[in-house]
Amino acid sequence: VQLQASGGGLVQAGGSLRLSCAASGRTFSNYFMGWFRQAPGKEREFVSRIRWTGGSTYYADFVKGRFTISRDYAKNTVNLQMNSLLPEDTAVYYCAAALQVTIRPQLYDYWGQGTQVTVSS
Repeated sequence: VQLQASGGGLVQAGGSLRLSCAASGRTFSNYFMGWFRQAPGKEREFVSRIRWTGGSTYYADFVKGRFTISRDYAKNTVNLQMNSLLPEDTAVYYCAAALQVTIRPQLYDYWGQGTQVTVSS
């Protein structure tokens, strides 16, 4: 099983980035796919999740209205469109998969390697 996150980079405040998580090695039809982030010196925190089948979504309050999560069946990817980025969004972003409806990172079964997002002021 492999989750491969990509799309991070350096962007100015107010800009946009699109992260992608390529999933392979098993079927994720029963999984919830999540995005988390971890800034230096801080704990890993939940950003958003989407149910692979059905597409129901959930967002952390601090990204509502700015970030949009989606999945692409054809490409087997989960994407995170990030708009109106703020310096405090700077972190390593991880994708993950869980069988449970949860925002707790400890309950996610599979993790990608992370992609760095840096937002300059």
